[in-house]
Amino acid sequence: MMKATAEIRLPGAVVLVTGGARGIGAGIATGFLTAGAQVIVCGRTAPEPARLPEGGGRRAEFIVCDVREAQAVTGMYAQIAAKHGRLDVLVNNAGGTPPGELAAAPARLIERIIQLNLLAPLLCSQGAHAIMQPQAEGGCIINIGSVAGDRPAPSTVAYGAAKAGLLHATRSLAMEWGPKVRVNGIITGFVATENAAEHYGGEEGIKRISDMFPLKRLADPADVADACLYLASPLARYVSGALLAVHGGGEWPLFLHLARSAL
Repeated sequence: MMKATAEIRLPGAVVLVTGGARGIGAGIATGFLTAGAQVIVCGRTAPEPARLPEGGGRRAEFIVCDVREAQAVTGMYAQIAAKHGRLDVLVNNAGGTPPGELAAAPARLIERIIQLNLLAPLLCSQGAHAIMQPQAEGGCIINIGSVAGDRPAPSTVAYGAAKAGLLHATRSLAMEWGPKVRVNGIITGFVATENAAEHYGGEEGIKRISDMFPLKRLADPADVADACLYLASPLARYVSGALLAVHGGGEWPLFLHLARSAL
């Protein structure tokens, strides 16, 4: 994994990263730990302690929580408040979807995809807001979105629709909850997680995809982490309701790709 390059320091900040035990979430958690924060990650199943994110000489705490369930989310925040007495940053990272055409998708699957990618961030944001709003320093919420919510997403329609809703919620909550709570979003593209080769067709698939981007590589989780650190830091004190694209410059339009292939 590429090391975070940011020099931002957030000593003592209490940060919650949903889905932070692996993938992009683990990269984000590592970035905040390295910056001096106390980091809590959550998920449905507890990993081995040695597999939790580490950085700055510390290891992330873990709370078992299904973020799709309101009662579980309430219990998680009760634990955080009891132990830490505050929450400075929430990163709504938990999400994902299996590929498949909507026409053949069971109704229950569609429901669960939308619950994870839209309902869960809203529930977690509610709980974070309740802690952050009374704090003198307020707090910061960062929603991890996707290019799938910003352009057509065939084969992941429900996921794309949920992520589009999350981008809309980001802008709306920034208006509802200011000035104490800043709310921003990150639009991620293709990210080289531990399962990237499996998802993107092996090393050859990764190379072909990378060639589409102006920066000629997939994002590393550290790239997303650095963006989160910026949005959580005093450098972004006047940034709220923003959607920061972390996608390597974006994908070349398909018609240009086909035209170049024909040459």
